[in-house]
Amino acid sequence: MTAIFEVLAEPSRRRILDLLRYSELPVGEIVDATALSQPAVSKHLRVLREAGLVDVRTEAQRRFYRVRAEPLRDIDEWLAPYRRMWAQSLSALERHLELVEDTGDGAWS
Repeated sequence: MTAIFEVLAEPSRRRILDLLRYSELPVGEIVDATALSQPAVSKHLRVLREAGLVDVRTEAQRRFYRVRAEPLRDIDEWLAPYRRMWAQSLSALERHLELVEDTGDGAWS
């Protein structure tokens, strides 16, 4: 999983994944949407493909890329306990703010 985090640390790669989240796209459309050069997009796509984060489909002279969900599920599962921790912290903050509001101790009232 460390390798996937290293791949995702690059903002351009995250942007490419964000674009591919909606539908598969050819390289040219990714280039247009990211304002990166075609060689740079191809390099990022190669890294994403080698990490297993995208698949490629060839149709005539064009290559279409799409996100592979499986590696992202692994990340999601790893992050789940941290999301629960944040949810608990936010719930505690919400309860505290309600208590402050109910007792009239809030300075912003």
